[in-house]
Amino acid sequence: MVYQNQEGILLPDGDILHTIYVEMKNKHNTMNSASAGKTYIKMQNQLLNDDDCACFLVEAIAQKSQNIKWQTTVDKKKVSHRRIRRVSIDEFYALVTNQKDAFFKMCMILPSVIENVVNGTDDVLVPHDTVLEELQNVAGQLYNTSKELSIEMAVYMLGFSSYNGFKECLLMGEQDNDILKRLYGYANRLNDVCVYEEKKD
Repeated sequence: MVYQNQEGILLPDGDILHTIYVEMKNKHNTMNSASAGKTYIKMQNQLLNDDDCACFLVEAIAQKSQNIKWQTTVDKKKVSHRRIRRVSIDEFYALVTNQKDAFFKMCMILPSVIENVVNGTDDVLVPHDTVLEELQNVAGQLYNTSKELSIEMAVYMLGFSSYNGFKECLLMGEQDNDILKRLYGYANRLNDVCVYEEKKD
């Protein structure tokens, strides 16, 4: 993917450029060292061919919200470059849209879009899950909003708790610390079940 902005893109290190080449990954641990090395070399080559660009490794589920210089290993040697960056998806959305919480806002609207799709067709089967019911019950106590929004927030918090927009929701819920711990515990259990099912496949 390529992002271009004729007005200029300001990087955290102060560089201003007009093009960002993006390698998108789902999760921070989806590349082994050989794959990381190949990706980094490809990005280095891009910088050699275009001195008005940066290269981003964008991670949907990063370890934390970040826009940092990517450091990896190539041929057993640590390498880094200020224009080759490791970026969480919330920081990438913020850069592209110029809205700090753009990714959060997209996540908040996504459930209603999914609901419209599910309700708009008879071909989608939704399984019954008692863990989800319990998560809804606990989550509903946190924000006094709809059960659907609360469960979505719980699942989002599992992967995005340090991201722009989401971390502010956690701060709002600090007075309900016990509920947050239970909510996070249920979301963790749900995640463990998903990981187990993926490994079985």
